[in-house]
Amino acid sequence: MRLSTRISTFCAHAVLLMSGVAVTAHAAPERTCSVASPAHRVALVELYTSEGCDSCPPADNWLSRMNRERRSDIFVPLALHVDYWDNAQWRDRFAQPAFTARQKYLSSTGGGNIVYTPAVFVGGRELRGWSNATSFDERVQQLDAQPASADIRIGAQTSASGTVAFDARIDARTPLPADAYAYVAVYEDGLHSDVKGGENAGATLHHDRVTRKWIGPVPIVDGHAQITGTYAASGMEQGVVAFVERASTGEVLQAADLPRCGEAGDAGSGGAQPVR
Repeated sequence: MRLSTRISTFCAHAVLLMSGVAVTAHAAPERTCSVASPAHRVALVELYTSEGCDSCPPADNWLSRMNRERRSDIFVPLALHVDYWDNAQWRDRFAQPAFTARQKYLSSTGGGNIVYTPAVFVGGRELRGWSNATSFDERVQQLDAQPASADIRIGAQTSASGTVAFDARIDARTPLPADAYAYVAVYEDGLHSDVKGGENAGATLHHDRVTRKWIGPVPIVDGHAQITGTYAASGMEQGVVAFVERASTGEVLQAADLPRCGEAGDAGSGGAQPVR
């Protein structure tokens, strides 16, 4: 499906809240975990997908496989479900209008005027050959070979009630473009849907790295930005991604991933370190 233009802006010096994320103070955490981005650039991989699209399940499975096999200091995957496939037959429960707007924005910064699913963007640029392992690896390695222009540190605190408080800090390593902004996404793994209508009727779909909450764009002032928020533990594998993006080009300058903050040794492939 092909539809066609640009994501909304924000209030300066304020965190833009979407999908129910709350910015607040937190007390008495039970566990604390953190992760820091490396000295090289990490590629953000964005899959635009929909449960209403019959060509999307193979792409969803591809993202899940890549997530299992990856190193988090090489690339960070996210699945963003768009809403332009939603209709009376089936509505994707993970879809958000903001993700449709983001896909249009990234497409327009790359000179495109249409959007479709499945589509993959690496570092803010569309990669049409994403299903070709050589093409994907070359794009990721090209980005990883570049020095990082920003440091990202994400911390998370899990309370006895199961609420997770997170804090993402962005600090410039070199002068950032004036139009560089920070974002945070909260994702879930291990999700399933029994589709009752539409192109995937009768199928059970499996999803990982599904973006459920979104914050941004947040201004980076004098080389620094901080984003805090909370989410309720759902029983699914959850985590937080933070990244820095240049608004005029859509280029993602750095990314970091903090997976679920659980027991020691249970931090997942993202390399989160429990702090006692």
